[in-house]
Amino acid sequence: MSTSLRYKSKLVNPVEEKQDHDKQYVGFATLPNQVHRKSVKKGFDFTLMVAGESGLGKSTLVNSLFLTDLYKDRKLLNAEERINQTVEILKHTVDIEEKGVKLKLTIVDTPGFGDAVNNTQCWKPITDYVDQQFEQYFRDESGLNRKNIQDNRVHCCLYFISPFGHGLRPVDVEFMKALHEKVNIVPLIAKADCLVPGEIRKLKERIREEIDKFGIKVYQFPECDSDEDEEFKQQDRELKESAPFAVIGSNTVVEAKGQRVRGRLYPWGIVEVENQAHCDFVKLRNMLIRTHMHDLKDVTCDVHYENYRAHCIQQMTSKLTQDSRIESPIPILPVPTPDTETEKLIKMKDEELRRMQEMLQKMKQQMQDQ
Repeated sequence: MSTSLRYKSKLVNPVEEKQDHDKQYVGFATLPNQVHRKSVKKGFDFTLMVAGESGLGKSTLVNSLFLTDLYKDRKLLNAEERINQTVEILKHTVDIEEKGVKLKLTIVDTPGFGDAVNNTQCWKPITDYVDQQFEQYFRDESGLNRKNIQDNRVHCCLYFISPFGHGLRPVDVEFMKALHEKVNIVPLIAKADCLVPGEIRKLKERIREEIDKFGIKVYQFPECDSDEDEEFKQQDRELKESAPFAVIGSNTVVEAKGQRVRGRLYPWGIVEVENQAHCDFVKLRNMLIRTHMHDLKDVTCDVHYENYRAHCIQQMTSKLTQDSRIESPIPILPVPTPDTETEKLIKMKDEELRRMQEMLQKMKQQMQDQ
C-alpha cells in the first residue's frame, strides 16, 4: 500500500504539464515567420543601373542575370546615328516571380554614354537622374500620404570597363567619381572572353590600384558575422578577392561535353557563362541576387539617401534663416543708459511738474470755496 502511494505521488498530470508549458511560452519566436509572410505578400523592388560605352554586352549580361528579355523592342542604331546620339535614360520594368516571391525589377539603361568624340560631362544626365529619384522620394516621404511610397532610387550601378585598355580611362574615373557618393558602384570587366586568365589577373590588379589612387569609393562588401558558417565565409572571401568581376554574358544554349549550357561557341572551344573557371558571372549573380541585394538597398537608404536628405534639410534651413533676416522689421536699437547728469535733470523737471500740479489743485479748491 505504501509502495503504491509512493508511486502515485511521482505521477505527473500531462494536462497540467501542458498548461505550465503554455504559460511559459510567449510566442515571439514566430516573429521571423510573420515578417517573411508580410514581405512575400508585399513583394520586393530593386533598381539596377547599367552604364558603359556601347558594345560591351550590357544588355546581354542583364538578360543573362535575370533570365528575361528586356530589350526585345530595342532599335539598334547605325554608326552615323550613334555620332549624333546624346546620353539618354531608359527604364525597363519587369515583374519576376520565383518560388512565390515577387520581385519588381527596374533596369535603368544609359545608351549613348561614352560614345561621343567629346565626352565632357557625359555623366551629367545620369547624376541628374539619380538626384531626381532622391528628390522624388524625399517629397513623398515628407508628404501627408506616406503609406504607398514607390522606391525608384537607384540601388546599384554596374559599370562596364572595356577589356581592350590597360586600366581605367579618364571617362571611367570621372564617371565613378561623380556617382560614388550617390549610388553603389560595382565595376565589371566586360567581355572577359577576350583575355586569357593571366591578362585578367593583371587587369584586375591595375584597376584596383587606380581605384585606390583616384580615391573612388566602390561598393564595399560587408564583413561576415562570426556566427556565419564556413561555407558562407569562404564565399564572401571569394567575392572580395574577385572584384572587379570579369564577366561574360550569353543567352545562347550550346552543347559542351554532352551537356547543354549557356555559353559562346568559338573555333577553339566553348566559353561557359556559368563555369567559374571561365568567368565571374556566377559570383556576380550570387552577390547581386542571393546574398547582397538587401545590403545594397540598406546602404542606399542609410548612407546615400541620408546624405542627400541631410544636405536638403541644411539648404532649406539656411534659406529660411536668410529669408527671415530679409523680411524681418527694422531692428529696434537698444536704449542707451542715461548718465548721472541727465538723471538729475529729469528728476528736477519731475519735481517742478509735481509742484505746479499741486498749486493748480489749490487754486481750483479756493475758487470752489468762494
